[in-house]
Amino acid sequence: MTQTTAKKILLNAFDMNCVGHINHGLWTHPRDQSHRFNELNYWTELAQTLEQGLFDGLFLADITGVYDVYQNGIELTLKESIQLPSHDPSTLISAMALVTQNLSFGVTVNLSYEQPYQFARRFASLDHLTQGRLGWNIVTGYLDSAERLIGQKGLKDHDARYDQAEEFLQLCYQYWEGSWENDALKKDKQQRVFTDPNKVHLINHQGQYYQSQGVFQVAPSVQRTPTLFQAGASPKGLQFATRHAECIFIGGDQPEKIRQQVN
Repeated sequence: MTQTTAKKILLNAFDMNCVGHINHGLWTHPRDQSHRFNELNYWTELAQTLEQGLFDGLFLADITGVYDVYQNGIELTLKESIQLPSHDPSTLISAMALVTQNLSFGVTVNLSYEQPYQFARRFASLDHLTQGRLGWNIVTGYLDSAERLIGQKGLKDHDARYDQAEEFLQLCYQYWEGSWENDALKKDKQQRVFTDPNKVHLINHQGQYYQSQGVFQVAPSVQRTPTLFQAGASPKGLQFATRHAECIFIGGDQPEKIRQQVN
């Protein structure tokens, strides 16, 4: 008799710091409460409900920019609240972590509009506060409206965005993995030594897109590098995801198509 091995499924909720997320119009239902997305207890209650239901994680989508292509404007986007208004998802994480013990949090952040140092510092800080329950969904953007918001005319070339993303990741790895040794923190009150200076190292990066020199401000967190998600579907995106991501979004309407992506 052939013995089968049980497979483990990790169950994640999918939401966004806005009204309704992808269920546009559901906010009009009498029992829907997503109009309260700007209230902190809306999210802490959701986190507690998910943990009680044995969910493994809450994944938070996000976009930079607005949907303004349909009918050449944002009238319908505003009128029916199609991911507008929407708020920064990373602001929710520490509060939800406080009221849970096991629930993890995946956060979408578009690296095209971030500086690697500030981003790495923010996520290392959150990894400390969540005790290692943090993930980053890496995206490079797809909306021209986002580019106009930061003073640019339109999206960079697709492959150039991934080239920039590659350097962004390499620099973040230097911050998270390379600046502090595991035993750098001493916390020795008698000797007045909190950190051993010999175990903290300068980062010196001179790249095409980014330059950085100095010591990372955050001591090693539980994971150091947060769990990495990626959803690239193009050949360049799949290459990027294969190099970096621990969790990859795939899709297809037939098993054979899924098999090709996995291969």
